[in-house]
Amino acid sequence: MQRKFRPTVTGGTLVVLAAALGLMSLASCTAKAPEGGSTSGTAATNAAMTPEQKIERGRYLMTIGSCNDCHTPGFLYNAPDSSRLLSGSDIGWVGPWGTSHAANLTPDMETGIGKWTEDDIVRAFRTGVKQDGSPVMPPMPWMNLAHMKDDDAYAIAAYLKSIPPVTHKVMATSPPGTKPGAHDIVFPPPPAWDAPRSAAAGGAPPAGAK
Repeated sequence: MQRKFRPTVTGGTLVVLAAALGLMSLASCTAKAPEGGSTSGTAATNAAMTPEQKIERGRYLMTIGSCNDCHTPGFLYNAPDSSRLLSGSDIGWVGPWGTSHAANLTPDMETGIGKWTEDDIVRAFRTGVKQDGSPVMPPMPWMNLAHMKDDDAYAIAAYLKSIPPVTHKVMATSPPGTKPGAHDIVFPPPPAWDAPRSAAAGGAPPAGAK
């Protein structure tokens, strides 16, 4: 009898996820840029880099930031497909937000970010909101990318605009309560220590936390 493989959150997966969470994000177009950052153009900050150096810097940052872990097919299975680099994934991430999928980050005009400008990409990094106004969903940690300096943020944007476009329409986010699919990774409910603290409780640890 053929057995279906169902990904689960193992210790190794969480290590990979933690690394991936270190470099990804998107939030509100009216949010203030962090200190040292900017949401406008980059002519001054990137003047010292050639276009080739800028793209290579972006490739380096995307690599060490583990962006491929979620966005390149096969990477989580130790078999990355470089011919579909950063073209998104059909693995679902299930949590209180619903079920989300890693986006197609290639410059494909219909299913990727081909219609985005470099400013659009950086603005998404810094605000957590996509070009169409929809939010970037967990587990993408846009709040970490929001602290990147202009030269690094725009280097990533330049790199993403330079890679080969791949046509792949990523599945839409499903609402909370949707039954997980066979290829979804389900986050368990948080234990007391990790549960969000309410403002009403004045930031006090939840009952039962030590």
